[in-house]
Amino acid sequence: MPPTDPRWPKVLSLSVHEFRTPMTVVSGYIRMLLKDRAGALNDQQRRLLEEAEKACGRLTALLTEMSELSNLEAGTAPYNKSAVDLRMSLRDAVAAVAPLPDRDVPVTVETGEGPAAITADPVRLKNALTMVTASLRRELIGDEPLLIRERATPSGYEVLFGDSATIAALESEAAAARGVFDEWRGGVGLSLMVARRVLEAHGAEIFAAPNEHKAGARILFRSA
Repeated sequence: MPPTDPRWPKVLSLSVHEFRTPMTVVSGYIRMLLKDRAGALNDQQRRLLEEAEKACGRLTALLTEMSELSNLEAGTAPYNKSAVDLRMSLRDAVAAVAPLPDRDVPVTVETGEGPAAITADPVRLKNALTMVTASLRRELIGDEPLLIRERATPSGYEVLFGDSATIAALESEAAAARGVFDEWRGGVGLSLMVARRVLEAHGAEIFAAPNEHKAGARILFRSA
């Protein structure tokens, strides 16, 4: 990737600051109204305010991602690396994925036997894997679960994401054909941008699945 424009992290940081203040005010007034501080609400008014509160929550989460992305781009994000079991991190990451609001898409994890030792910041790695899992699960079409399959490679480990057809395509894909992972996707905020940068800071690489399999990815890790 080309070097980061030094103005980019500053723009992100300033944007977070400018948006956060009015967002805090709006959220505070909504909470006050929901507590009947300005008088009793009828059912319709309460439902409308509850939806507004949910929207403020989504915007607040986006601001948190913007702040994290700013630190990652500026190189100021701290990493507390140690020996980590990748297989345990995968299971912890899946357990942290929030339910989808409109449908149930289960996630199945298949790993090799024993520990898979890598050097990583356990909290940041788990969060990045959770972001990737949640984003790809959201894009699945159909009734199949999202499958996560980990296996050892000569230089470390690889983790494949997708439905059964995507996993089969990834397993048969030649190394030279691996595509660039698209982090610029609608509906997932900045989570994939954050996740990719965290993974790369751990020496990992993330690749797209073959073209016809959008909801899939391959992550390569080096062993410790």
